[in-house]
Amino acid sequence: MFFHIIFLTSCSPVNKTTQSQKTSDENQNVQKNILIENKTVDNNVLFENKIVNKKSELSNNITVLLSKNKNDYFADQLTNILELGVYDKNLEFVNFDIKSYDNNEELKKILKENNEEGKIYIGPISSQDTSVVENFCHKQIIFFSFSSDTNLARNCIYLINFFPKNELEELFKYLEKNSKVALLYPENNYGYLINSIIDNVIDKSDSVLINRSSYKNDLSNVRDAIKELGKYELRKYELERQKKILSTKKDETSKKRLNKLKKFKTTSDYDFTHILLADYGLNLLQVAPLLTYYDIDPNVVQFISTGVIDDQNFFFEPSLQGAIFPGISIINREDLINKYTTLYDENLLRVSTLPYDLIGLLNFVFEKNLSYSELINLLNNSKIKFDGVDGKFYFKDNMIERDLDILKINKGAAEKIN
Repeated sequence: MFFHIIFLTSCSPVNKTTQSQKTSDENQNVQKNILIENKTVDNNVLFENKIVNKKSELSNNITVLLSKNKNDYFADQLTNILELGVYDKNLEFVNFDIKSYDNNEELKKILKENNEEGKIYIGPISSQDTSVVENFCHKQIIFFSFSSDTNLARNCIYLINFFPKNELEELFKYLEKNSKVALLYPENNYGYLINSIIDNVIDKSDSVLINRSSYKNDLSNVRDAIKELGKYELRKYELERQKKILSTKKDETSKKRLNKLKKFKTTSDYDFTHILLADYGLNLLQVAPLLTYYDIDPNVVQFISTGVIDDQNFFFEPSLQGAIFPGISIINREDLINKYTTLYDENLLRVSTLPYDLIGLLNFVFEKNLSYSELINLLNNSKIKFDGVDGKFYFKDNMIERDLDILKINKGAAEKIN
């Protein structure tokens, strides 16, 4: 097998747009300057940091597992964000060995060749690959996987992702007592996930779920789903009934009331105070305006969502102005975004803050020279929290959770309101 190797002697990230050749004198200062050697033979990368012999049950050789899936943009960026995290956190005493694979058999081969007691793996990214690595939990090994499948959070697998259960719990804590919530969700994996967990989450809050409606992922029946959820036909009938009654009256108050009602298509006596939108991406930008078209007024009904709408693209959509969601203000990660963009000449993916914060956790672990058992105790103690660019985080039931704020969309920005 051939390898693509990058040696980072000082752990300093490389500006890919301005990288220049360093002189031998400059390279004498290994603490401050950059020494990069590129030997391109394959897709495998090794970060070689300052190594000293430390007595610890944890291995100093961390292996990063990357699938060669060409459509996985996060995998493409993971190497960069780990490099930047190592430099920013001044993580010492550790090697990062990036191993790429095409299929499950290659993944298994990598694990067999690299397994040792106290081994830490970063990855895999996909749920399918993560299900494979669980068979290698028989040694003192830890996998920090980026899978979104919460069923895989067990044994030696710790999941790092943005989990909607955590987000919904924080959201419903914020809502006023006796809030009445309606759920509108797409018939896809994310929508089904929200629908499957919302009952357990809302039952632990002071809110109540009073209605739900779903639509096909291709949006072919989304109008019917919205009308059903908002009881559009019933409210339209009630409005017409009121208009008919008022039209028979001659007093000025009735006339003014009738003129006012003529401006509306339906009444505004909704059964719910909040509507949870469980969609994302381009679909959400099409669904949200339809809510207002069918007279679900965002000035009367509070639109709420999960962290999937923590994206600038949603902040300018007129129908989503005033919508709230759980998250952390972009101010917390602006420095990281700007630094990453400058160094690597590409935008930082929202999910890339996760491995960056993981480097901060690992820095603490190796700085304190923790043993394997001490690391496991640390991860299993949800009372111990770490500061990250996405707020304070901790692990609960082998899954990362975060202390989240409530943000409100307002004229192109998301402002903290709690």
